[in-house]
Amino acid sequence: MEGTIDGFRYGVVTPVAAFVMACLGGALGLRCIVRTLLDGGSWKPGWLALGAASIGCGIWTMHFIAMIGFQVEETRIGYHVGLTVLSLAVAVAVVGVGVFIVGYRGAGRGALSLAGVVTGIGVAAMHYLGMAALQLNGDIEYAPSTVALSVLIAVVAATAALWAAVTIRGFLTSLGASLVMGVAVSGMHYTAMAAVSVHVHGSSSSWAGDSPTSLLLPMLIGPVVFLLLAGVVVMFDPLLVLGDGEWNRGAGSGRTGPAEEPVNPPAVRRSWSGG
Repeated sequence: MEGTIDGFRYGVVTPVAAFVMACLGGALGLRCIVRTLLDGGSWKPGWLALGAASIGCGIWTMHFIAMIGFQVEETRIGYHVGLTVLSLAVAVAVVGVGVFIVGYRGAGRGALSLAGVVTGIGVAAMHYLGMAALQLNGDIEYAPSTVALSVLIAVVAATAALWAAVTIRGFLTSLGASLVMGVAVSGMHYTAMAAVSVHVHGSSSSWAGDSPTSLLLPMLIGPVVFLLLAGVVVMFDPLLVLGDGEWNRGAGSGRTGPAEEPVNPPAVRRSWSGG
């Protein structure tokens, strides 16, 4: 029998919370990438890794917060711990590939296309691996055309986000890009969920695995804390706080003093020779 699916068990609470986490992860990730572009002397691998982890954690957290609101009325739902953790690792690792490509090769058409495809497929893989962790008394089926659309949205969203990361420097424009990224990631998730149908095995409510609240809520604490700590690092970094223009002006004013000091000795020597 076909199960009755409800993806908004708690109304707008889970979609809004999921969107906020996707935006937070995107904003932090984009600012970390911008940090490597503003200062070539910075520790690029570290900032890019922090950016990749922020975006990956944001996407993963968004997915499973949204999944807290998912239910099938005819059966209880559980999650496989190993696959749930693996989906987080996949999100961070594959996003990292895309971030490092654009971080070292820039936003050229070839590099950006490759990074966008890899990252988008990684986001989609994270989503469907997270769905594979779903355990219930039935079988999950997907509409192929809607699945393809969700993957396309993920690729386009990832490409746009990576392009923004290497071309948009200002804080407000980066904030706008992160909002767009949050919309795109959330759109990809709910498009993918629209492809889901569940065939329930009889009327039994038995299931294997942990319940959504007992597993997901404790597991979400780690990525959320990481995002908050990453936010502290970004907020207290002087280059990202001041911005490119302020940093350059400050650096320029710092160079003015030493550059002017050698001017006086020749003038003194000329006055002595003239006397």
